[in-house]
Amino acid sequence: MPGVDHAGQIARLRGALGGAAVVRASECLDVCDQANVVVVQPSAAGRAAGGRPVWLGLVNDDEALADIAAWVKAGGPGLAEPPGVLDLYAFTVSRRVGKALD
Repeated sequence: MPGVDHAGQIARLRGALGGAAVVRASECLDVCDQANVVVVQPSAAGRAAGGRPVWLGLVNDDEALADIAAWVKAGGPGLAEPPGVLDLYAFTVSRRVGKALD
């Protein structure tokens, strides 16, 4: 998204997570209309508890990054409920796109 400091967002998310999770950047996830996109993958324990990847779109502000970091630090998908505000960012991807990351 123009006008958004993408590199700065990645650095701030990494800092907020404090090593609690790995942050990877990708050039394209085939959902450009939702940029910036963050995909929160469950941990092994979260996956065992039924957690699935959660796609969050239009993540263009630090408040959303803070909510994502807090959720991941609390356990993430399968282990902790996301802050309610993240419902506004969640979206479903096509099977083809989702399968590439699953």
